[in-house]
Amino acid sequence: MFSKEFLELLIEVITSWQVIGITIALLLFLKVVFNAAKAYRRPKTKAAGKMKFKFRKPKSNAGDSAEIIHEDNGKDELGLEEA
Repeated sequence: MFSKEFLELLIEVITSWQVIGITIALLLFLKVVFNAAKAYRRPKTKAAGKMKFKFRKPKSNAGDSAEIIHEDNGKDELGLEEA
């Protein structure tokens, strides 16, 4: 499949000190960049479905249990009459 000369050339290129040095430098650079990104990342907010709520039971007083009747005399909040 590969010629013997091409295989020898490929091995020499991969094991050359320039390729090894650039590879190590690139890996160190990426490590620094990802560590900086991790350090300055905003904290994750909790998902709405996973939040825990504590519901309070409404206090029931004898005066509060009566239904409140609001008389608006046929007018809404803007003061317009209904048809």
